[in-house]
Amino acid sequence: LCPSAMSRRVVRQSKFRHVFGQPVKADQMYEDIRVSKVTCDSSFCAVNPKFVAIIVESGGGGAFMVLPLAKTGRVDKNHPLVTGHTAPVLDIDWCPHNDNVIASASEDTTVMVWQIPDYVPVRNITEPVVTLEGHSKRVSIISWHPTARNVLLSAGCDNLVILWNVGTGETLLVLDDMHTDLIYNVGWNRNGSLLVTTCKDKKVRIIDPRKQQIVAEIAKPHDGARPIRAIFVADGKIFTTGFSKMSERQLGLWDLKNFEEPIALQEMDTSNGVLLPFYDADSSIVYLCGKGDSSIRYFEITDEAPYVHYLNTYSSKEPQRGMGFMPKRGLDVSKCEIARFFKLHERKCEPIVMTVPRKSDLFQDDLYPDTPGPEPALEADEWLSGKDAEPILISLRDGYVPVKNRELKVVKKNILDSKPPPGPRRSHSICDSDLSRPGLEEVLEEIRALKETVQAQEKRICDLENKLCQFTNGTD
Repeated sequence: LCPSAMSRRVVRQSKFRHVFGQPVKADQMYEDIRVSKVTCDSSFCAVNPKFVAIIVESGGGGAFMVLPLAKTGRVDKNHPLVTGHTAPVLDIDWCPHNDNVIASASEDTTVMVWQIPDYVPVRNITEPVVTLEGHSKRVSIISWHPTARNVLLSAGCDNLVILWNVGTGETLLVLDDMHTDLIYNVGWNRNGSLLVTTCKDKKVRIIDPRKQQIVAEIAKPHDGARPIRAIFVADGKIFTTGFSKMSERQLGLWDLKNFEEPIALQEMDTSNGVLLPFYDADSSIVYLCGKGDSSIRYFEITDEAPYVHYLNTYSSKEPQRGMGFMPKRGLDVSKCEIARFFKLHERKCEPIVMTVPRKSDLFQDDLYPDTPGPEPALEADEWLSGKDAEPILISLRDGYVPVKNRELKVVKKNILDSKPPPGPRRSHSICDSDLSRPGLEEVLEEIRALKETVQAQEKRICDLENKLCQFTNGTD
């Protein structure tokens, strides 16, 4: 190659090379929030185009706060909270198909699903739409299915992964023999056909939840003892963060076709905070936020070696307690914003905007391909029966306007309508009950007896009323 050609190739061409992060002005932050101090590696913050939700300190039980995005500035100390759990809340996640529905997981072993009104309520929200009970220990992870309506995943310290149909309040699937130790994180692939999990036994598992099968496994992707995280990225590859034996933080990229060796493995620094990866599929950028760090590093993932390309680091002075990541449809496309983080401090939440500098004010279609919208592609039953569907995409050319509040309807099935499932099974729910034939006969007999009693009492009341009428007529 001639020298000029070589010099041209030294700098990799990428439209994201100059992405930069910037905090918003002080009056656009959310101040005076008592962020939770629970020791848990969850992000403590969830955002969507309407609301920001933050897990907060609360006396006697667990709570989180929901603020409309526009309600910036100092938060009133009496601002209503969502308070239904009897122990600290450990994870929260907005439903991708309904911006007014959020799920919460707690140390009290339950998962609750809440309907948040568009207006700010006067009192605390204490009644969930549905409570999901099936774990025997604290629940530290929840995640909605990316394309199927009302399918929610929860993972607890009982090493169980449970999939729920929130629309009926029922269990769809229980993955109970797959993890031998504490589950660190769980993530869906783009169409929700596979899960990736990390575990204290130092294995990364790819699971087909409907077949209840482990499809592939990486043993010790990182040698260190600290927690590992894993997410799906483009083309079904797996991106991991973890620690080396020398406690250096690492990132790795793995191909499902060959788990023996990573495609890429890079060491970063010697901090001990777990790196939380946030992935934007539209730009193929992974943002790494360490709890306790004061920076966000970001990398572009491509098909060319070295596959994981360092872009830049957003640095600040204050360490982060948690981090929320806005879905693409909540960004300001007129300002070439490609990501927005909500950084939690001890007493405030600070939005950080990631921007690609462009001179033109026109819509930049190369930065904003069509992105997943709020409509589900499948119903829960269709997904359970084996159907897969890619997310339904929307254009951001004219910006995204959030839809009005849609009510989540939970239709619980009558337990008398459902026959007991054939064959033995492990009980995993408090409300499970097998009604045998003799037991059903007894219940029906009791109902008949009660009907007769009610009829007899009605006749007696009628007779007494007639007598009373005669008596009053006689005395008038």
